[in-house]
Amino acid sequence: MKIINYEQGTPEWMAARLGMPTASNFDKIITTTGEPSKQKEKYLWQLAGECVAGKAEETYQNANMLRGQEMENEARNLYQLFTNEEISKVGFCLADGDYKYGASPDSLVGKEGGLEIKCPLISTHVKYLLGGIFPMDYFQQIQGNLLVTGRKWWIFESYYPAIKPFIIKVERNEKFIKALKIELQMFCCELEEIIKKII
Repeated sequence: MKIINYEQGTPEWMAARLGMPTASNFDKIITTTGEPSKQKEKYLWQLAGECVAGKAEETYQNANMLRGQEMENEARNLYQLFTNEEISKVGFCLADGDYKYGASPDSLVGKEGGLEIKCPLISTHVKYLLGGIFPMDYFQQIQGNLLVTGRKWWIFESYYPAIKPFIIKVERNEKFIKALKIELQMFCCELEEIIKKII
């Protein structure tokens, strides 16, 4: 993979990923069962428009989302305290090859892993703790992170202050990653064709 180390959220980081499918939106391309998503067409149009306009469409951020961003460092520090593993923050990772899609991991862990941090509402965090299993809402994102980075495993951490964190290790699902790679290749070809038509 290629790493572009602009701080996440900065104008430089936004420009580096402009008009490119990214892991946090891979659920708009493929379902958990490996089928094309019904959101695919709209996502194609969005990215094509961003490429031609030269800027990303503004996305809505509510108070909970902003709170989550503020608590991300606390969650990262807590994970490092618990595990004593080497953690590195990165900006944007591009998949090997022609660099047409990428991911913005919350952190890379050691030489083989990664870390995805979520800071949900207290009710959702308690649900994760009681369930004790990886929440499938983030399946495509984490498997996408694994595809882009080539890493062997990923940690999912749900964090809420004053309550124990929910931490679970997610392994590569090679069957899904293969299907995701094919869908991404087709998606990127379609994206190029749409851009040509609207320039």
